[in-house]
Amino acid sequence: MKIDKKTALIIGASRGIGKVIAKKLIKKGITVIGTSTTKNGVKIINDYSKNNGFGLVLDLKNTHSISDKIKEIYTQKYSIDILINNAGIKKDNLLVNMTHQEWEDVIKINLSSIFYLVKSVIRPMIKKKQGRIITIGSIIANIGNRGQVNYSASKSGLIGFHKSLALEVASQGITVNIISPGLIKTDFIKTLNSIQYQKYLSSIPMNRIGYKDEIANAVMFLASKKASYITGHTLHINGGMYMI
Repeated sequence: MKIDKKTALIIGASRGIGKVIAKKLIKKGITVIGTSTTKNGVKIINDYSKNNGFGLVLDLKNTHSISDKIKEIYTQKYSIDILINNAGIKKDNLLVNMTHQEWEDVIKINLSSIFYLVKSVIRPMIKKKQGRIITIGSIIANIGNRGQVNYSASKSGLIGFHKSLALEVASQGITVNIISPGLIKTDFIKTLNSIQYQKYLSSIPMNRIGYKDEIANAVMFLASKKASYITGHTLHINGGMYMI
């Protein structure tokens, strides 16, 4: 379960899409280290991972703690072969009413934390000449949304970040990709009222929302050897809501 076995670090693995991804990776024999912002979340991760990984508390707002946590993982002789950036927050408000804190918190967690996470794992990946970096983005990066200038900016920034990083590490056997979900059945959509929900649903040609498994299956593909020639790509999974 140590350095000779592949390990995935999943940011935000106690619930939602992250939890589904973790369970699928464990079934494939991959050790999973999952993060949560709470001790209860860590307990959830420990319960489902059993002897195939563990959970740890990680505060993405505290950028200094990110590199320290990654160092702890390496100190325990685990490799990090797959990094899955799944955590994210929303603090919606119209720009004219948006507070400094609402802007800063979303940018720090959704965008800046990715820089610190990737920077902490990229050198060992380069040394091994292999690695997978997969980040969960959002359709909002491409279509925008009223009341989400902070969220949209954070997710749009990820696209440029990943394309540039992909160019830097492509020759080292490391792939860098984004999965961009549309409307998916997670806690994120619980904030929508019935009118908002129907409005979004009417813009989806498949006339249904997506499911966590559909996102997780795409992650499994990008993490596999079958996707070894795909990098710098944003994979849109939205039922036709947005096409390029």
